[in-house]
Amino acid sequence: MAVPKRKTSKARRNKRRSNWKLSAPSLTRCSRCHQYKSPHSVCPNCGYYGGREVIKSGEDL
Repeated sequence: MAVPKRKTSKARRNKRRSNWKLSAPSLTRCSRCHQYKSPHSVCPNCGYYGGREVIKSGEDL
């Protein structure tokens, strides 16, 4: 069984873990109401997706 001959230093360990960071969520603007929303999803403000109303919003009721 393979066993490390020496202790892994903190610098070497941390270099390996340097790419574990989170990325900011990507946001796009809604083509109808111009509010920010996540891409490929229904706009939570107006309820439109792809130019069609998918969800009835409170402002239309």
